[in-house]
Amino acid sequence: MGKFTPRQIALYVVVLVALIAFPLVVKGTFPTHVMIMFFMFAMMGVAWNLLGGYAAMFSFGQAAFFGIGAYTSTILLMNYHVNPWIGLVVGGILAALTGAAIGIPCSNLRGHYFAIASIAFAEIVRICFNNWKFVGAAEGLSLPLLPESLGNFMFHSTKVPYYYIMLAFLVLSIFICWYITVNRGGFYLRAIKESHELAKGMGISFVRYRLYAIMVSAFLTAMAGTFYAQYILYLDPESVLILPISVQVVLVAMLGGAGTIMGPVIGAVILIPLSEYTRVWLGTKGTGVDMMLYGVLIMLISAYQPKGVWGLLTAIGKRAK
Repeated sequence: MGKFTPRQIALYVVVLVALIAFPLVVKGTFPTHVMIMFFMFAMMGVAWNLLGGYAAMFSFGQAAFFGIGAYTSTILLMNYHVNPWIGLVVGGILAALTGAAIGIPCSNLRGHYFAIASIAFAEIVRICFNNWKFVGAAEGLSLPLLPESLGNFMFHSTKVPYYYIMLAFLVLSIFICWYITVNRGGFYLRAIKESHELAKGMGISFVRYRLYAIMVSAFLTAMAGTFYAQYILYLDPESVLILPISVQVVLVAMLGGAGTIMGPVIGAVILIPLSEYTRVWLGTKGTGVDMMLYGVLIMLISAYQPKGVWGLLTAIGKRAK
């Protein structure tokens, strides 16, 4: 996504206006909750896309960064009375530094080797938090209730402020990733994805730029983690550090179109409402149905449109011209 045509700009403005108007038109807490979850996973999908879509680092460890963001802001609030907004920044920095610390020894790994290493990293983090008394261990933590305000990042009477905050986070993450991909760093990441040897021959430090991608991705994912903690007001390792979160993030990006800015957003708008409404309609009897539907969709896309739904929409648009 480089320069925008007037038609594209108009389309994005219309979509943004529609999203801003949504909670004013559609009443009810559940539709608002579904949209919040859509924004959150779209944001994490966009963040993952820097790794998997542009730098070919297929990470299944995003849940670790998500959990680090959630736990950091929560611990700072509970133990040291640090404002959640400050905790959000601290959690993002800590996740980025953790990503760099893991990325350095794993920077030369490729393909499924990197994926296995990322799963191992996430599982180590989960097990550590499950047994770490300081962070509540397996019992988890309940956030203290603060007066309802934007400054306290806490709202009790309505979900609408959370809706707009998460929408702003999503727009910010899209802008950051777009800015990276249309500048030199994005071209370097694409070169690294095509061939490490070719990138080396061009004088590109693939270790440095892969670390940049990991750190930015980790920071954005940790932001989503802090938001989730403030939104749910309770967290434990089994809710924020589990592998299914990482898998869902990858599925969102792959279904929508890895290597495209808007692909993860398209993937999230398909998968997240499907998951949430299936869970409500089928209850406990429908456990796992959403994952089966995910699998069917991914197989169909992989077989007939490897570039994802965004690639399909782009191809249809070109034919229409």
